[in-house]
Amino acid sequence: MKPTVRQTALFVLVMGFFLVLCFAAGYELSRLLFHVTGHPPEILEHIISSLLGAAVFGEGNKLLAVLRGPKYNRDRGSIMETTIQAMNRIAHGDFTVSLMDDKDDPYNELAVTVNNMAKELGSMETLRQDFVSNVSHEIQSPLTSLSGYAALLEDDMLPPEQRRHYVEIIKAESKRLSKLSANLLKLSTLEAGIAPLSAKDYRLDRQIQNTTILLEPQWSEKKISVEADLNKVVISADEELLSQVWINLIHNAIKFTPEGGTIHITLFSDREKISCKVADSGIGIAPTDQIHVFERFYKVDKSRDRSLGGNGLGLSLVKKIVELHGGSVTLESKLGKGTTFTVIFPQKT
Repeated sequence: MKPTVRQTALFVLVMGFFLVLCFAAGYELSRLLFHVTGHPPEILEHIISSLLGAAVFGEGNKLLAVLRGPKYNRDRGSIMETTIQAMNRIAHGDFTVSLMDDKDDPYNELAVTVNNMAKELGSMETLRQDFVSNVSHEIQSPLTSLSGYAALLEDDMLPPEQRRHYVEIIKAESKRLSKLSANLLKLSTLEAGIAPLSAKDYRLDRQIQNTTILLEPQWSEKKISVEADLNKVVISADEELLSQVWINLIHNAIKFTPEGGTIHITLFSDREKISCKVADSGIGIAPTDQIHVFERFYKVDKSRDRSLGGNGLGLSLVKKIVELHGGSVTLESKLGKGTTFTVIFPQKT
């Protein structure tokens, strides 16, 4: 017997409510788990919570089918069986699930919901795999260098000058590995919300000026002209975290600006916002790359960036820290013309 529109609507409503309850249960289970094991990165938290919710939904449907008896199973057995099978596949990590999408089917909305969930979980799993792959790749490169040059140093006949050169390479690779570890830890901490912001009032112009002076050896070596037009600005923010923003932005400007180029830093404020721009006359960024530059491990020029010691996490940190302060960071760039990063914070009322 074909169900009525009212029965179908009621069924979809009940199943939707049941689905929400199951994922809420999965979220609470994940919270208990993280309380014992500690919080992983945010993306892994979402994946684990979703998988637990899917597992609860699948097992709950099995129990409901038993409790409702054979008559219910005959009336709605086909759609329920298909849905349960799909949810069980999702719970076991198979996100290729695709239920038939038929607009004339009274249970079509349920099928669309399951398909969308599988698609979203599949996207998150892809992100997780890419993240693990990128971390492994970034760690493997310096480890290979460390191992190789350490083996070369075992040669007693090695000339002193060459020995010093190998030692410098080992030190540089160790520093790169340490920086990667520190940035990953910082990102994970910020995303998990473990360390709250320690906001205080301080002079933002002085902080940016001090950062510029701190990096002077780098821009002086490349004979880069640095111009700073910094208005007096007081901001209420986490001073240590914002320091990372300016170090990363100015360091990137130095890194990708050719010898003899220019960097212009401006800071001003009005009644609504505080704005800082870091503009360089560097190589620029192609439009196809601009939408990705704030993604973890993304590198516009992988070979060039690796030779300069980058790990593709600096701008991800910048974006996260700025957003934690309620601000935004954007960029404008043209190939061969340079790049301008603009950081904007709302004025505190």
